[in-house]
Amino acid sequence: MTVHQQIEYWLNAHKIANKSAQRPFVTLSYAQSWDGSITTRSGATLALSGTEATRLTHHLRSLHDGILVGIGTVLTDDPQLTVRDWPGANPQAIVLDSQLRMPPTARLCQHADKSCWILTCVNEGPAYGSHVEVITLARDAEARVNLSEALAVLWDKGIKMLMVEGGSEVITAFLKAQLADALVLTIAPTLVGGYKGVGHLGINSKSHMPQIRQLHTQMLGDDVIMWGNLHFHQQLAPC
Repeated sequence: MTVHQQIEYWLNAHKIANKSAQRPFVTLSYAQSWDGSITTRSGATLALSGTEATRLTHHLRSLHDGILVGIGTVLTDDPQLTVRDWPGANPQAIVLDSQLRMPPTARLCQHADKSCWILTCVNEGPAYGSHVEVITLARDAEARVNLSEALAVLWDKGIKMLMVEGGSEVITAFLKAQLADALVLTIAPTLVGGYKGVGHLGINSKSHMPQIRQLHTQMLGDDVIMWGNLHFHQQLAPC
């Protein structure tokens, strides 16, 4: 099977198994260099994926009900989050934006087929048009959107498979909260020495670090595609 077929089969199996869950199945997906960088510095844009890996990303989007990014990604890249390079329906666009900094002029606010959902912690912000739905949620300990509550709301709104594309703070937050189920990683054959895709997780012991099992790898064009399920160390509750 091609890498497209392998990943689609793998994700569809999770979709079936996740039907009785109370939150979406969460797939982290992003591109990085061989040294783990996703860009040169925070706030900068760097296209790392080759043409074929970009098509795979759009295929992945078509396999998920929703696609989530942080407000930093919106302000830096102004993404569309569509499946332009692959047949299929666009996923529901979702933005984590605790302070409601989303500009009404962003391309995600202009989609004709779906409104953009903004997950925030505040009640007042810019005047958005009919293509935006603002969802106010509780804050977590760091005054950001509570991810557990956010996933419960998304599940109730019909999001059963959620793709998280970044940026680094969002990817790190999902890993720290142990709310990511799978990872699809594109590794470009270049060294950047820049801003990393995963930040500090607050873990010092190797046995407590997230593990990827079973790990699958395949070349796609000049890039390496790696994918697998994420497993987290479950600390025992005190007696």
